[in-house]
Amino acid sequence: MKRRTTRHHGLRRRCLLGVVLLAVTSASEAVADDGSGPLGVTEVAAPTAETARVGVLFDGKQHFCTASVVDSPRRDLVVTAAHCLDGGAGDLEFVPGYRDGHAPYGVWRVKRRFLPDGWAKGQDEDSDVAFAVVADRGGGKGVEDVVGGGNRFVAGTATGATAVTVTGYPDSRDAPVSCTNRPTAHSRTQQRIACPGFSGGTSGSPWVNGDGEVVGVLGGHEQGGATADISYSVVLGAEAASLYRAAERGTAGTA
Repeated sequence: MKRRTTRHHGLRRRCLLGVVLLAVTSASEAVADDGSGPLGVTEVAAPTAETARVGVLFDGKQHFCTASVVDSPRRDLVVTAAHCLDGGAGDLEFVPGYRDGHAPYGVWRVKRRFLPDGWAKGQDEDSDVAFAVVADRGGGKGVEDVVGGGNRFVAGTATGATAVTVTGYPDSRDAPVSCTNRPTAHSRTQQRIACPGFSGGTSGSPWVNGDGEVVGVLGGHEQGGATADISYSVVLGAEAASLYRAAERGTAGTA
């Protein structure tokens, strides 16, 4: 069973696999080509302009998945895993930069969801990526304006072309963890990354390269992975690119 939270027909199944591993000393000491620090080490993410774009999805009183702000013309779009948004019509909220029970950039209601056909019709693991539009909180500013921008969503990048930084929120913590490493191919349609401590709740975590581009979203194979040490993402291709274009235009989706 998938360790990250699965929302399925309104029911939440949780698998918490222990305490997050921080500053793992057995990881490679090589320096990432797209960021500072050693590869494969997971630690608590400091509050920065980059981590402000990453937040939690709440369904009621608890956070259950991770999402992040992506650049869009309407400045109101977040990306996450499809299995985080497939739980019916329940009310969801996105809280960027969430830390220790505080919402420094406000609470944003999810008003529309965009899931690919491959997931909506058959929960295809190769389609486990989705977008959500969040409602304007007044004043004419979107979530992208408030957090200081969004990462670019980019499909078609070769797996492992550069190292990426994965940032997400385990269910057991109220602060994000982060790890930089180089993805490798799991299959033609799936990529994987070795980063310890990415347990339940980290589904939807963005994989961001040194150019500020989201080139993966934690999910896919086994809805993200059966252990906390290896995580997966769909290889973002034509379906993901088409879904992003539909979401940025607001031409489809479920309210």
